[in-house]
Amino acid sequence: ARRSPTIGRMTDSPGSAAPPVVVSDLDGTLATVDTWRGVQAWTLEHHPSPAARRFVRVRLHKVALAKLGVLDKEAFRARWQEDQAALLAGLPEARLEELGEWVVDRVLWPARRRAAVDAVAGAAEAARAAHPGARLLLASGTYQPIADAFGRRIGADVALATPFEYTDGAATGRMLRPTQTGASKAQAVAEAAGDGVILAAFGDTKADLPLLRLAARAVAVAPDPALRKEALARG
Repeated sequence: ARRSPTIGRMTDSPGSAAPPVVVSDLDGTLATVDTWRGVQAWTLEHHPSPAARRFVRVRLHKVALAKLGVLDKEAFRARWQEDQAALLAGLPEARLEELGEWVVDRVLWPARRRAAVDAVAGAAEAARAAHPGARLLLASGTYQPIADAFGRRIGADVALATPFEYTDGAATGRMLRPTQTGASKAQAVAEAAGDGVILAAFGDTKADLPLLRLAARAVAVAPDPALRKEALARG
């Protein structure tokens, strides 16, 4: 059955003269397909290698363990992303910008949650109408070029994601910092917001709770069981 967004107030908003913000997660919240699938498809088509062709196959047993809860899902996703970045080593920055546009155009945007995208856009529009200078932030653990490309589609002012590391203009196969998730994503949003009130936040899993707790209005989009329980308990 389709799960409807659950809306609730999680925190009170302190007064602030700084422009307020609206923030949303990406994977699972604004799109139903995980970004890694798009990266895998692009890599096989545009930058194939033996490692890329066996990438998913050799990790299937860990996928099963993560689904069963034996492995921590967020840690597993972060490690997956780190390993996948290694497949992109040597590519110039412009090429990875193309990857971002391709993944959004071919994979994420066709699988977008239209109601959620509209709700985020509506919240941002209302914020900007009431508070000139209000910003829309997209906060995701995915690679920066993908978040940038999706952010442009929804009119985001800033995309907070995971940047690639480059040396002499080429990707090293590593990320500049660990994948943003849970508390680290919430911290990045808080730093970007500064003294500005976070008017609304959108997320879909228990890992988004630290982010949702920052907002005056928290929106649980097609929530996983843990987030749904929390959202219903908070009204």
